[in-house]
Amino acid sequence: MEPISHFFYSDRLKLQFWDYGQDHKPSVVLVHGALDHARNWDWVAQTLCNHYHVYALDLRGHGNSGWAPGAAYTVGEHVLDLSALLDIINDFPIRLLGHSLGGGIVLHYAGVYPQKVHKAVSIEGLGFPQEHRIHGPASGRVREWIENIRSLEKRHPKSYPSLDAAMARMREVNPRLTDEVARHLTLHGTNWESDGSLLWKFDNFARVFPPYGHNIEDAVEILSQITSPTLFFWGLESFLPVPEDDPRYQSIPNRRLIQVPGAGHWVHHDQLPLFLRESATFLEG
Repeated sequence: MEPISHFFYSDRLKLQFWDYGQDHKPSVVLVHGALDHARNWDWVAQTLCNHYHVYALDLRGHGNSGWAPGAAYTVGEHVLDLSALLDIINDFPIRLLGHSLGGGIVLHYAGVYPQKVHKAVSIEGLGFPQEHRIHGPASGRVREWIENIRSLEKRHPKSYPSLDAAMARMREVNPRLTDEVARHLTLHGTNWESDGSLLWKFDNFARVFPPYGHNIEDAVEILSQITSPTLFFWGLESFLPVPEDDPRYQSIPNRRLIQVPGAGHWVHHDQLPLFLRESATFLEG
């Protein structure tokens, strides 16, 4: 069965979430990554529905959710949106699962509201590596952000002449995707133009990370407040380094890391059976 679409309001934005059903079971909320959408969780949700009531959020500026005025896409604002949705679901302490940016949002929520989280799963969700320029001097971060925003203001979103062309672009980002998965992700991640071409649904301004909100010392303090058991997944073929020595990872008291061979950044697509098996065991334990 298809999940049911619902909308709610946060920070004066109209945001969408998907309800996969199974009333009266414990709730699990899934949070996707940057430039993605909630329906990337369909295969995960279908399995988790055997034991949980599953929800998936379209982040602001993504999927069918509203675009933020002024390119307001900080981690804090995403955590604000998640908090509004979780209060609507109202099934605390709750289980949370996020990928990439969504994994970071889940961890920050768990650090800000530790008493409200039962279990947290994060797929490569620690943010940019320590050496990334987003952690550089503040003057440089602000200057780069200004220049990127002004450049985006002059840029027109790229369209694709056919579904196959958009799917090809999807598979450039993750060559491990099967045709079936790439088609599904593309159909749910695009809108049709009047000339038959396709545009990605996400707001182009969501590409630019604001110069504030990525402070490692702040993240260490927030993540150190997490009291729930926390499970990390990391693809051994990912472009992000395994974070064993990262102070943000080290700050989480009750954590475990599963390193996944044959997987890149999208572990839940690249090694779905392993991901489902380990996540289910963790969430039930």
